[in-house]
Amino acid sequence: MSNAPTTDPCDACGDPTTDALSRTVRLSVDRANIDTQRLCPDCFADWIQRYQDRLGSGQESDGSSEIIVD
Repeated sequence: MSNAPTTDPCDACGDPTTDALSRTVRLSVDRANIDTQRLCPDCFADWIQRYQDRLGSGQESDGSSEIIVD
């Protein structure tokens, strides 16, 4: 891991994660925050894979998705 100071742990695995490496996943419905998770890079990659497996339509995307990852 890097020598950068750690802050909060990953919500999935509990490992300490630097701010520079962490990803925040927010679930909002009608602009209301339902859930927020701080994830390390490995858990974020797992989350993306699960999303694609469970919610993906299996069709090619035209780029007009309402899902925003920032």
